[in-house]
Amino acid sequence: MRRAAPLDDATRGRLLHGAHHDPHGVLGAHPVPGGVAFRALRPYARAVAVTAEGLRAELYDEGEGFFAAVLPLGEAPAGYRLAVTYDDARLEIEDPYRFLPALGELDLHLIGEGRHEELWQALGARPMTHEGVAGTRFAVWAPNAQGVRVVGDFNYWDGTGHPMRSLGGTGVWELFLPGVGEGALYKFQLTRPDGSHTMRADPMARRAEVPPANASIVHASHHLWRDGTWMEQRGARPVHEAPFSVYEVHLPSWRPGLTYRQLADQLPAYVKDLGFTHVELMPVAEHPFGGSWGYQVTGFYAPTARLGTPDDFKYLVDALHRAGIGVLMDWVPAHFPRDDWALAEFDGRPLYEHQDPLRAAHPDWGTLEFDYGRKEVRNFLVANAVYWCQEFHIDGLRVDAVASMLYLDYSREAGQWTPNEHGGRENLDAVAFLQEMNATVYRRCPGVVTIAEESTAWDGVTRATHHMGPGGFGGLGFGLKWNMGWMHDSLEYVSKEPVHRKYHHGEMTFAMVYAYSENYVLPISHDEVVHGKRSLVSKMPGDWWQQRATHRAFLGFMWAHPGKQLLFMGQEFAQGAEWAERHGPDWWLLDPSYSAEADHRGVRDLVRDLNVCYRAAPALWQYDTVPQGFEWVAGDAAEDNVFAFLRLAADGSPLLSVSNFSPVVRHGYRLGVPARNTAWGEWEEVLNTDALRYGGSGITNPDPVKAESVRSHGRAASIDVTLPPLATVWLRPV
Repeated sequence: MRRAAPLDDATRGRLLHGAHHDPHGVLGAHPVPGGVAFRALRPYARAVAVTAEGLRAELYDEGEGFFAAVLPLGEAPAGYRLAVTYDDARLEIEDPYRFLPALGELDLHLIGEGRHEELWQALGARPMTHEGVAGTRFAVWAPNAQGVRVVGDFNYWDGTGHPMRSLGGTGVWELFLPGVGEGALYKFQLTRPDGSHTMRADPMARRAEVPPANASIVHASHHLWRDGTWMEQRGARPVHEAPFSVYEVHLPSWRPGLTYRQLADQLPAYVKDLGFTHVELMPVAEHPFGGSWGYQVTGFYAPTARLGTPDDFKYLVDALHRAGIGVLMDWVPAHFPRDDWALAEFDGRPLYEHQDPLRAAHPDWGTLEFDYGRKEVRNFLVANAVYWCQEFHIDGLRVDAVASMLYLDYSREAGQWTPNEHGGRENLDAVAFLQEMNATVYRRCPGVVTIAEESTAWDGVTRATHHMGPGGFGGLGFGLKWNMGWMHDSLEYVSKEPVHRKYHHGEMTFAMVYAYSENYVLPISHDEVVHGKRSLVSKMPGDWWQQRATHRAFLGFMWAHPGKQLLFMGQEFAQGAEWAERHGPDWWLLDPSYSAEADHRGVRDLVRDLNVCYRAAPALWQYDTVPQGFEWVAGDAAEDNVFAFLRLAADGSPLLSVSNFSPVVRHGYRLGVPARNTAWGEWEEVLNTDALRYGGSGITNPDPVKAESVRSHGRAASIDVTLPPLATVWLRPV
């Protein structure tokens, strides 16, 4: 045995500073003339020896944690180990620098192309057995870094002895650490181009610490799914031609203090009892500030640890599926926060955000916008969409803030933005990203739906990506789009005193002018019941009875209107207070000991019956996205504050919805009805929001109403009905 050739000062310095791109070329075992050179970097060690079967050789101490020697061997012993002696301990470990890369050439090729659709399998921390040894492979994309080291609780957060290697020109750094397993805390220490260091959470971490702590956690899933029946059947019928009513939930505050597993014991039963087909979960991806409600994400691949582990979240999704409830989640690819341990200037330069500071800075939220023109960033986001659907069995992604992505001048004044290559305001990179994301999700995840929160009149949000529109763009490829116009207009109408509503009648009918331009969801979401906007029932004018009556009438109108329905938690029982994430819904309103409990329970009973009747009536959803499914009966009764329309199923069977938004009873109100079928001679009430059991005045049409050969509303037949005050009535042929 002899001393190894000393390292030159530059190599030694780069390794100690964390700025070496190929530590495996220096550390580990390498053939040299006359034998094999072994070199280890073990800071704070007193001695290091190489051990193998029939071999033990002490390495020479070269100072600053370096130990090396040349052994007279023909080749390095297979599976050799390092015996490391510290002041207070002696360990025998595998040498991380004797292993070949644990990332394959195909993975690197796909990453380089920006086409790795299962990116989470390649990057991040993955427990595995590599070359017969158990450990964890760490991999991170950081093309601007001079060097990257792994730090964690397994090395006392000192990464000096664990530098990573750069894998070609992909910008990916990799290191397999033997003996590191599930539950280990870790981060990446990056050496920036200017030589400074930064400690970062893993962008691909599948599990994170509970905020405000922010380390990443090595994770492998052990959940055994039991929702096979749901997954096999969920794509059997297109969403557009199926019942689709959504209960929007902020998980941390629905029942404050409950974990994912505890929620699994309560939420599915509650939602199933109310008859909703889906829940929509406000962003579950990890986020540092709870007050952002999850919309400022730092861990795009990690469910928030506030409520449990990733497997706990899978348990909740599984329970919802087994209860027959689909799971949508809000997904936030529009921006990310500036926390200095997360994505912002990740490797010392703009990486996930746009290089142009004006393009990078989001003017409304103090966050950073993604650079959709960079293929690796697109890959990060497209794979993330697939990840939630594939790994967590999510049934749909509601994509947040799409409008802010589509327009270069979004919330920007003149001079604060640069036109695209054609001189326009469209963000062509974002368009291409959304098209790629939607196409990829629909191809890989049958039965999944994507939903855009898009507040402008962008053409073709729910048009197929290969169908060109008049503006020269293919469709964005979403399945559904939130109808923000309907939401604003209809809430504006019902917030008026009844005497003034006739002047705003068009705000309730205008949505039908464009109803079939996209495939719509009608959202009464969290955004409408916070920050001074008041809860839904509190938007209504009049005394408490009138407020509840209008609330019920509005829900009846909404459930019958073309488009899918979405209702935020608390609004199903007419909570009077605005939502606050600190305490969630006012469940005490449903306590039988509360004097007004019946008022709130009545509204919840109505929501249940709305969902039951809705799901049982194909007329309300079968032709939801085509004009054949709707006919106005009375769309111009402004003086009466009345709206009446027919919904039609594929076989032509109708349902008549009539809303009276005036506080007076209208006796003998004649409405034209179809006369195509002799079996439609009598019409019966299916639902009446003024029923006593809902807290109404009990004015109903208790007996079937006979159709007469009296022309009305351009129809040869009509019925004579009583319209309750501030109420919606649904009727169908007997």
